[in-house]
Amino acid sequence: YVVPRNFRLLEELEKGEKGTGDGLCSYGLDDSVDDPVNMEYWLGTIFGPGHTVHENRIYSLKIYCGKNYPNQPPQVKFVSQISMNGVDPKTGVVSAEQIGVLKNWRPTITMLTLLKELRLEMASPNNRKRPQPAEGQEFTSSAGHPW
Repeated sequence: YVVPRNFRLLEELEKGEKGTGDGLCSYGLDDSVDDPVNMEYWLGTIFGPGHTVHENRIYSLKIYCGKNYPNQPPQVKFVSQISMNGVDPKTGVVSAEQIGVLKNWRPTITMLTLLKELRLEMASPNNRKRPQPAEGQEFTSSAGHPW
């Protein structure tokens, strides 16, 4: 049985609003976009993992769930500047080919799982000590993407 896209997104919205999880990652609909029916535009937040250069930082992300979500992964972009493998250093767009959770996407993966996996990637040996841009810097919008 395949859950219709909007039912799945409504379920994720409900869980996001309830704040289920450990509170280190959160998400919800992007209220700045007038798109209540399609539920394509989302915002995510990741609290930087402890004992890394990301500790005590809060990262904002944009998530775009196209018409084929959850069968195809969402497009993800960091709004907060970050230096991390798999993230375009100019735009903040997360590479679906370089980040495992997107590369190995399955329809059962949720936005919360996606954010948690990105947080784990921040703490990986390749990223945990990588020099970061000044806190509070943001990427500018990127051409060719829905945001």
